[in-house]
Amino acid sequence: MSTAATPADNGQIHKGQPDKGQPRADASGHGHDHEHPHAHGEGHDHDHPHPPRHQDDDATPPLAAVEDIHFTYPGSADPVLRGASLALRPGRRIGLLGHNGSGKSTLLHLLMGLLRPQSGRVLHRGAPLTCEADFAPLRREVGFLFQNSDDQLFCPTVLEDVAFGPLNHGASPAEARAVAQATLERLGFAGFESRVTHRLSGGEKKMIALAAVLAMQPQALLLDEPTNDLDPRTRDRLIAILAAHSPTHLIISHDWDFLAQTCDSFLSVQDGGVSIATHTPHTHVHTHTGGDVHHHHG
Repeated sequence: MSTAATPADNGQIHKGQPDKGQPRADASGHGHDHEHPHAHGEGHDHDHPHPPRHQDDDATPPLAAVEDIHFTYPGSADPVLRGASLALRPGRRIGLLGHNGSGKSTLLHLLMGLLRPQSGRVLHRGAPLTCEADFAPLRREVGFLFQNSDDQLFCPTVLEDVAFGPLNHGASPAEARAVAQATLERLGFAGFESRVTHRLSGGEKKMIALAAVLAMQPQALLLDEPTNDLDPRTRDRLIAILAAHSPTHLIISHDWDFLAQTCDSFLSVQDGGVSIATHTPHTHVHTHTGGDVHHHHG
């Protein structure tokens, strides 16, 4: 899997049809009227960019998809998802909206095979995934950044954490080390190689976890609240990294300004299903004379 660790990992470094009542949401906007993100500049002039058109919307299967998923956590009487469908196609940069507890994170865990639905299908390039072994090809192509970085980082040092994925995919120790160092440098964390992972700040852990995912060279990313614990400068760095290195991703975030800068279409999880979002993020552009120094608005 293009993650630093999953509950299925052994902790050792080694070589080695949609519901007719609810169509699968792919944020393409086909057959739907929906709002697009817009920017608020000085004087709040509005600009409404159009998301890029994709010629392969229906010509090829989605990279990853869930169809008519129903899921209830053990011990709960209330289902989290009831007929949820979602498709992630190459070139799509999707923001996933919804209130706390709506099932957003659950949906990503189901998509990666970390949870299993009571009914419905998970697909990789059109092929249904029914057992643990089926998910291996998807996990090589789709990287997953967990909401809690401590669930993803488990090695003693930063270099070992970032090199873990390439090692598991068959790289030699020297090759894995080179990939890890190059990835850390690309993200602005050169010099962190020997740092003890559990002593990092929350924001540093988040970025090292992202480095561990990117070291696997995935074709798409699933990011669960990636701006949690980030200071403004690191948040801006993350936006630049995604612009340069992530042509396809699905992001969960309550940071709507961040979503407006990193996504071109939006879906909403509510009432157990997924639909085109009717209220979408937009950016508020303004400057602070104090820069990043803590200050108050009068």
